[in-house]
Amino acid sequence: MEKHWTRKINIFAVILAMAVAVWLLSGCSGRGGMVAEKISASEVGKKIEQTVDLKEMKQGDSQKLQKLYRLDADIVEDFILYTSVSNVKADELAVIKVKKQTQAEIVKEKVEERIAAQKIKFADYRPDEYFLVENHVLKTEGRFVFFAVSDEANQMEQAFDNAIKQFQ
Repeated sequence: MEKHWTRKINIFAVILAMAVAVWLLSGCSGRGGMVAEKISASEVGKKIEQTVDLKEMKQGDSQKLQKLYRLDADIVEDFILYTSVSNVKADELAVIKVKKQTQAEIVKEKVEERIAAQKIKFADYRPDEYFLVENHVLKTEGRFVFFAVSDEANQMEQAFDNAIKQFQ
């Protein structure tokens, strides 16, 4: 009789564990990831613009994106790019959405090359700008790469995070 109850408890434990696993896995494949796929870098950029004043920066085009980060155009789905109007300022904002999530690391490496070049440029010339470059924000979120060099980089990052969360 005792064996019978032990067997039922084991079966119940296995069924419960399977139910929990299915529930957890279904949460990972829910609509959040799909909705974030539909948001564009331009929409994320608009959310950042609502939070931070970008009037002191100029918007860049695909040629500027290629020049600064040396990215192949065929991996970039959408982007926003803002740079300083002056060569003596390090301010920069980029939100780049790649076509495949695996390409985000490639873009991140290219941005890291840009950061290294900017550090060399400003190290002895403009220490205050070097400090901004040194304290940059660079992160990936799914198919998005976010990069900011600014006094307001943390606010830009928060606006980026909020925009991504809003669409999940």
